[in-house]
Parts: sequence; C-alpha cells; structure tokens
Amino acid sequence: MKVITVKQPFATLIAEGLKIYEFRTWKTSYRGEIWIHAGKGVDKEAMKRYEHLGLSYPKGCIIARANLTDCVSVDETLRKKLEAKDPLVYYGVLHSPNWKGYGFYLTNIEKVTPIPASGKLSFWEYPDK
Repeated sequence: MKVITVKQPFATLIAEGLKIYEFRTWKTSYRGEIWIHAGKGVDKEAMKRYEHLGLSYPKGCIIARANLTDCVSVDETLRKKLEAKDPLVYYGVLHSPNWKGYGFYLTNIEKVTPIPASGKLSFWEYPDK
C-alpha cells in the first residue's frame, strides 16, 4: 500500500483527525488508501505550538491509514476555508501566504497500532497486511 512520510507533530495531527489536509509542493493524481508514516524529522517550533494538546508523537513508524480523496491547489479560497476550520492546525500554510503547493485531502482517517518503518520521500510502498 502507498505510504507518505510526514514530520511530527503533523503526522499525529492527521492520525488524531485534527488535520485533514497534508501539504506538498507537488501534485498527485493518486486517489485511494494510504498509510501515514511519522518520520524521524520533527518541526520543533510546531511541536511547541501543539504541546497543549497532550498528544504523543511517535517517530519512525506508520501511525494511521486514510483515503486520499483529492489534491487541490493551495489558493486564497482554500486558505480561507482552512482559517475558518482551524487556524492553529493550519498555521504553517496560513502564515506563509507566498507558499505555492497542493493540499492532499484526507478522509476516513483511522489511527493504527504503530508499525516500525523507515520513511522515504514522495509516496512509497509498504507491503499490504
């Protein structure tokens, strides 16, 4: 199955259902089920922003499954939608108005028991269970 590696704390925000868009500079035509892999990389500034949530942030493992149902351009319309939904969760994309890229829209997000795995760039394959 396809996997995407995401830095912490963002991987956990996805696994908890708090973040339903994952942002990339590249677009994809892929639609379907994916695993969310919490990479070993950590955004320290963002970790401080979310520490009040009291969540755990595992690294180097698959922590969720989701359906990638759309890939949309990050434009002013999407930014307004994200601002209304949760300005804290989408802080990075909202406070980088010149950033251009794509939002991968995730649905049916489900936490899973962590599965140790090494991450990779872009989408990568993990054997189906």
